[in-house]
Amino acid sequence: MELILHRWGGIISCMSPRRTLTLTFLLYGLSSVSLRAGDTIATSQPRHPPEVEALLTQVQQAVIRYFDEFGHPLSGLAREGTGHGPDVCAVGATGMGLFNLMVGVERGFLTRAQAARRIRQMLRFLATKADRFHGAFPHWLNGRTGKVIPFSPNDDGADLVETAYLAQALLAVREYFSADDSVETELRRLTEKMWREIEWDFFVKEKGPDAYLLWHWSPRVEWRMNHPVRGFNECQITYLLALASPTHAVPAKCYWQGWQGRDYAREREHYGVHVSLGRGLEMPLFFVHYSYLGFDPRAISFEGKTYFEHFRDLCRVQVQYARVKSGTFAGYGPLWGLTACFGPDGYKAFAPGGGDDGTLAPTAALSSMPYVPHESLSCLLELDQRYRARLWGGYGFADSFNLSRAWVSKAWLGIDVGPIAPMIENYRTGLCWRVFMKAPEIEPVLRLLREPQPGPKPS
Repeated sequence: MELILHRWGGIISCMSPRRTLTLTFLLYGLSSVSLRAGDTIATSQPRHPPEVEALLTQVQQAVIRYFDEFGHPLSGLAREGTGHGPDVCAVGATGMGLFNLMVGVERGFLTRAQAARRIRQMLRFLATKADRFHGAFPHWLNGRTGKVIPFSPNDDGADLVETAYLAQALLAVREYFSADDSVETELRRLTEKMWREIEWDFFVKEKGPDAYLLWHWSPRVEWRMNHPVRGFNECQITYLLALASPTHAVPAKCYWQGWQGRDYAREREHYGVHVSLGRGLEMPLFFVHYSYLGFDPRAISFEGKTYFEHFRDLCRVQVQYARVKSGTFAGYGPLWGLTACFGPDGYKAFAPGGGDDGTLAPTAALSSMPYVPHESLSCLLELDQRYRARLWGGYGFADSFNLSRAWVSKAWLGIDVGPIAPMIENYRTGLCWRVFMKAPEIEPVLRLLREPQPGPKPS
């Protein structure tokens, strides 16, 4: 399959009571490029007027403050959220925080030395004080003691998916901090140690012809609190890293039979957009963010399209859905993006369909900027020009809001804040994708996944 990209541009007009702002921007700035599906695309930095560049930078700086200023004072780990206890830290959000700190260096919010010392604080705590189970971390840790905080009654041990989000960042840290000074040398040593100690193969379950990874293990109830990690959902990085492990790699059949083996894809059309990943309409957008802060979805394909292209289609479904629902929910149309977040009736994985109640989360559209830059930038400008007074706070735009019910979340969640700056940076410069994909363990996985593999088709 040949994929052709052409130079293109767009215009956004954003109206507000104060002024009309019309911005012309050039997205990606590419000359025509021909490549095979699955190849990584090198893009030049997109060009925008100074006002847009300044706004993007301001948003990135605000969300990075969550991890820099609000991180746990003793361990440096990312706290679960502003509405949780002060010692409740989240392993997955901590991985996102590592990416954010790297972006902070690139954007000049932190010096390289400041970020390296902060990351060393985090890694020392994770390597020496944090509970681990067969090398895997729990979902929640106490940022003061390092002890597991149960996420639910039987979820008091290893969480392989949260561990994968952290491990993705560990590899990026190892590649980014490459200087020979004592701090960066220690960072590489600690990341390598923790990466090699994760026993991915311990979590393999084989049942008849099936082989797949299990999500949890508890030292108290073992496998009782469990379900298979299989797609399509937010967990692809778990299998990619399990294949890449230099010490505890899982067999390739786990990817083909487990991750892609069931409920993975169905050809369908939603709101004029043809899609295949997943089984229906109700897919929250964190599915296309969490596993891809570092792993470049342009590097592998599924059924003739790169994952990047699949994700672009899933984002377009949500854009079109918001337009169709503009008469039902306030703000929909110019604003879009449904994902897991707090709503007026509690936390929920919001998605198009019957479960939608009008709750939007800025992370959904902003973290999708690499996939649908025109639509994401348009949403960002709408947020800034029409709703900034109501929605802007200490860590950027409110975590979530429901304009139909005049509700705005008072709390920020680490896993909502976490993808925004890295994914915007992947759109602007490709930094996080470029750094992570340098890890030498990744190329063999890419070669493996580009080979045709026998196995059951998704049912």
